[in-house]
Amino acid sequence: MSERGRWHRRTNVLPLAYLAGIVVVGFVHPVLAQWRWLAIHLLLLGAVSNAIVIWSVQFTAAVLRVPTPERRREAVRLALLNAGVVAVLAGGGLGLPWVGVAGAVAVFTAIVAHLCWLRTQLRAALPARFTVTVHYYLAAAVALLSGIPAGAWMLVDDDTVRSRLVLFHAHINLLGWVTLTVLGTVLTLWPTVLRTRMADGAVTAARTALPAAVTGLLLLAVGVLTWWPVLAVAGLAVTAAAVLLVLRPAVQVARRKPPMSFAAWSLAAGGGWLLIALGTDAICLATATGADAAVDRFGAVLVPLLAGFAAQTLLGALTHLLPVALGGGPARVRAAIAVLERYGPQRVITANLALALFLLPTPAYVRITSSLLVLAALVQFLIPATRLLIARRRPMATSAPPTDVGPPSRLLSAPPPVRLLGAVAAGVALVLLAVLIGVAADRITAPAGPTTAAGAPAPATGHTTTVAVTADGMRFHPDRITVPAGDRLVIELTNRDNRRHDLVLATGARTGTIGRGGTARLDAGVIGAAIEGWCSLPGHRQAGMTLTISTSDTADAAAEHGHIASPPNVAAPRIDPMADPGAGFTAREATAPTAGADRIHRLELRVQEVVRDVAPGVRQRLWTFNGTAPGPTLRGRIGDTFEVTLVNDGSIDHGIDFHAGALAPDGPMRPIDPGQRLTYRFTATKAGIWMYHCSTMPMLLHIGNGMYGAVIIDPPDLTPVDHEYVLVQSELYLGPDGQPGELTAIQAERPDAVVFNGYVAQYVHRPLTAVAGHRIRIWVLDAGPNRRSAFHIVGAQFDTIYQEGRYQLRPGDTGGAQILDLAPAAGGFVETVPPQPGHYPFVSHLMADAARGANGTIDVTAQS
Repeated sequence: MSERGRWHRRTNVLPLAYLAGIVVVGFVHPVLAQWRWLAIHLLLLGAVSNAIVIWSVQFTAAVLRVPTPERRREAVRLALLNAGVVAVLAGGGLGLPWVGVAGAVAVFTAIVAHLCWLRTQLRAALPARFTVTVHYYLAAAVALLSGIPAGAWMLVDDDTVRSRLVLFHAHINLLGWVTLTVLGTVLTLWPTVLRTRMADGAVTAARTALPAAVTGLLLLAVGVLTWWPVLAVAGLAVTAAAVLLVLRPAVQVARRKPPMSFAAWSLAAGGGWLLIALGTDAICLATATGADAAVDRFGAVLVPLLAGFAAQTLLGALTHLLPVALGGGPARVRAAIAVLERYGPQRVITANLALALFLLPTPAYVRITSSLLVLAALVQFLIPATRLLIARRRPMATSAPPTDVGPPSRLLSAPPPVRLLGAVAAGVALVLLAVLIGVAADRITAPAGPTTAAGAPAPATGHTTTVAVTADGMRFHPDRITVPAGDRLVIELTNRDNRRHDLVLATGARTGTIGRGGTARLDAGVIGAAIEGWCSLPGHRQAGMTLTISTSDTADAAAEHGHIASPPNVAAPRIDPMADPGAGFTAREATAPTAGADRIHRLELRVQEVVRDVAPGVRQRLWTFNGTAPGPTLRGRIGDTFEVTLVNDGSIDHGIDFHAGALAPDGPMRPIDPGQRLTYRFTATKAGIWMYHCSTMPMLLHIGNGMYGAVIIDPPDLTPVDHEYVLVQSELYLGPDGQPGELTAIQAERPDAVVFNGYVAQYVHRPLTAVAGHRIRIWVLDAGPNRRSAFHIVGAQFDTIYQEGRYQLRPGDTGGAQILDLAPAAGGFVETVPPQPGHYPFVSHLMADAARGANGTIDVTAQS
């Protein structure tokens, strides 16, 4: 093999590797939280971008008649590009945003180097007929360089304009980087694949279309960033007109010589899907009520753009280009093309019919089987392409006659001709088989023997009722569905809430978990009896997120008999407030942190689900900030700025609300999905001890399960003391041992324990310390979520009370105080000077709560 052939063999492994990654993700996606994101970026950033960088260099050198770049420089560019791609995939897929940002910087740098090389060659070359192709490549590179910062920004800062950034990033990359490159390449690639001459006027059409396409992209970009849908749709229309202008000569060529190869059919199908996606996109943008709604609907655009246009165009182009690049003589090239073309008509028919089937409102199992067919079509390309690259590592036989294709090999021998109609029939048969398997699986998993609420059989009517259900505000809308008895029910669920949801029916049918803006389709089967449904995420069902399905003629009976009882409760462990935790127990450090000298406080709070002891012998699964309940205590002064990065390492969505900051809650307090992060910034303008807590509904459950903490903002005249502590009172509502707390118990206000700093009576066994005659300050926050606090120190009188931002009592006043009375979420501090050594118990003077564990001790020693 020539040096040029060896280089192409090495570089073209890259897009094939990313395509193989898509297949892997497709089969293991149930265990990948970010599988959709990974699949999209494996295709576009990995496979497509590598192919564009590799082949645009070859096309530029060919049309400008300039040498290809030095191999070492090109290798450095590709290495930088792929290091960046891998880092972006790791950053987004594993929740490591700054790794992703570093990867984006590497990709950006590699594309800048690529653009500079294109520009240098264009300036140095003599005028050429197909120079416009390189202009398309330049415009495409600029589009990608515009889209990369938006993607990097979304990895780090999940802010209120995220929906607009998503729309900008997706459109500028798909319609800019990918589509402009394809339009520039198809000018010469299409007639080459068809082995015919170019249509008259093709070059002129391409030159006219380029400024139109760029103008359309600019209008589209401004329209989605400012959310001016009229402008965005106008930009799409201009872009579509430019696409049609380029494709018109291609259609003329196809009429003269119809496509008769897998490469040509794939390229033609890709162009068709591009036009379908542009039309669908325009409808979605025009009818969306806002940027969030447009993102919700973009899935209908993304699938045809990715699978129909981008992936299919890539496979068609590689089928033709890969054998040519590997070389080895005309006969060997033809044999290699024949290998990659094997079963071409069947693959094209299978992939495109399966894709169309996937986009139609079909049963869930039919969508699964159709998606598997699309993956199978990809595998049918990957296997022979990989074997071809491996085979080309073997040296060619020098004694072979010129017409020979190399050493004897079944791989490189041209397959016998395939009958076109037979291959088409095979493709259609595979799709029909997938439909039959999907329908059969759907019937097998449907509720057996549907009956009415009274128990009589309900024969299937053969009719399907489709109902759109929206999840929003921790409710399903509508939450009651009535269908004719015997009808098959299909529920199209759209999540418009700021948190993840699913839908589970008592029959066992269920959707997957869908994020904000996601959709799912649930085939509930034939309905003959009342069926209850609910969201299975923790606390959502108890918070009222339920759905009732009944039949129109048995609605009353369904209401009476169709209720599905909750699973039986497992008894929660019993807490003994007097039990000793043992010699190895370490109490939570109660000493108050200092404010420090910094006026800007930057920290990271990670949502972590941990199993912790909350009493001797009692463990509970807690949702925490940084692994503790309460979370870390923050401290600062008036005028200080807090920049808190929340990272969700949990399994459900969470958010955060800092009472110490005053700002619109829409953006910084919104829930984020697992693996995501957001940055919460606020400036402290008022003094006090402030609560922070999870902002996700049902908030009662999230706070009750450990997601709370304190922020102390010092009053300006706060004086030094000898001992200073922080106590956060909260309640424990236990579930089964080692499991999260029970929402029903929290709603009923039946705490299993009331505690200071997250553990029952821990300071009885590990007392706080002080010295007689020294001043003690104790900050107290009542995190609730339900019980008040009446903080009292037995044997002490308070000479200072600071409650909810103001002093109620100061030293020198003639009166004193015995409790600090706090409602849930309220806070303050007390000061006292213990008169003599001894053991001073402290309690919440709601004595039932003191008996539940809200007590401790201060050991006061004599002055030395």
